[in-house]
Amino acid sequence: MAWEVVIGLEVHVQLLTRSKMFCGCANRFGDRPNTNVCPICLGLPGALPVPNAEAVRLAARAALALGCTVHEASVFARKNYFYPDLPKGYQISQFDVPLATRGAVALESPERGRIVCGVTRLHVEEDAGKLLHDRISGKTAVDLNRAGTPLVEIVSEPDLRSPAEAREYLRMLRQILLYTGVSDCNMEEGSLRVDANISIRRPGSAALGVKCELKNLNSFANVERALEAERDRQMALMDRGERVVQSTLLFNAASGQVKLMRSKEESHDYRYFPDPDLPPLVLVPAWIADREAELPELPETKRARLVSAYAVSPYHAGQLAAERPIADYFEAVVAAGAEPKDAVRWVLGDVIAGYNESGQFAVAPARLVALIRLETEGTVSGQAARKIFPELAADPAADARAVAERMGLVQLRDQDALGRLVDEVLSAHPAEVQRFRSGEDKLMGFFVGQVMKRSQGKADPKGVQPVLARKLQER
Repeated sequence: MAWEVVIGLEVHVQLLTRSKMFCGCANRFGDRPNTNVCPICLGLPGALPVPNAEAVRLAARAALALGCTVHEASVFARKNYFYPDLPKGYQISQFDVPLATRGAVALESPERGRIVCGVTRLHVEEDAGKLLHDRISGKTAVDLNRAGTPLVEIVSEPDLRSPAEAREYLRMLRQILLYTGVSDCNMEEGSLRVDANISIRRPGSAALGVKCELKNLNSFANVERALEAERDRQMALMDRGERVVQSTLLFNAASGQVKLMRSKEESHDYRYFPDPDLPPLVLVPAWIADREAELPELPETKRARLVSAYAVSPYHAGQLAAERPIADYFEAVVAAGAEPKDAVRWVLGDVIAGYNESGQFAVAPARLVALIRLETEGTVSGQAARKIFPELAADPAADARAVAERMGLVQLRDQDALGRLVDEVLSAHPAEVQRFRSGEDKLMGFFVGQVMKRSQGKADPKGVQPVLARKLQER
């Protein structure tokens, strides 16, 4: 009998601020351990937290981009638990009165097509510190540089029905967060971390099954793999007539197995209460409206506009809009004079390959357009243009035509010169000439290839064919 999978995700996102959530310590990855700490982020007696205005601005920006309602009043609470990387014994978070609620993320489900996954809430909180297990042999160290880093937690509705849908939701969510500039979403540095809740039930059932939570998943691929492993585990249990016990699990990427971390806590276990040192966060409607007005064009809107404005296919529009700088670069190339189809071909080819390696565009749009013109006008072949591109990337002052001439890549178009090449090829292959004259028309391609080979790729293929046809008729 079939099972239906129900998945909801909790995503923690570090905000791109210079300082921490409630103090002036640097919010910076990679510094020497325990150098960016103060009495406030350590929670020492007498220290008073002050909310970071930039963090609140970025959090509201993220919420509005997700279509959430940003509330005029929200409340910071103390979430009490004891852990070695949380020296003050509580985390400042938001609980029953969060910053924003009720948004949505649209995505293409591999199984169901376009779906919309609800966003239950987005709230602001501070991060804990970090345990280091590899610095001192046989011991665990604590780095509190991360303690107090500003986060938003984005909680989805349980609207996802497969691990692949969960991965696509995360991909779309990351795009939105990058477009809005609220986070760098660097999963290797912990800027985006995922907890996934999963349960199973019979198709058609309205009641949710017993859920388990997979903690601290650090890549989208691992989110999908972990959910697949836990889905299979729960199905096997239920098929054997056993029950699923609510719990928190860890995923071992090497073995592909999940293991028990702890029994699942409920919210009452954290003994939430409003932080007595922080008044309610009050945002006036005009301030919220200003944040909404500041939003850039978001990925879904950009994809649709690329299709309508440039006749780009939906598939290519998705690739171009995957990252905002790539879409902006594409539009700059078109604005500089390239045909959209040529711009798509180059941006999603050689250009994006270089961008993925270095994170920047080495060839300015106008210089790429100059190269595209050399290719479309037939001055250089497509193969030669791809040889010229790295030269332009390596030298910002290099001119495409000058590089083509220096490298001897300008196509041979002189009719007399092409005629001499064709004569040489036909003289070297008398048997093939005879077969062509006997009706083997497909040998035309062979002759063109031989001319290109003899010219070391410099001959213009379009110019070769009429010369070749005339010479064959004369023999």
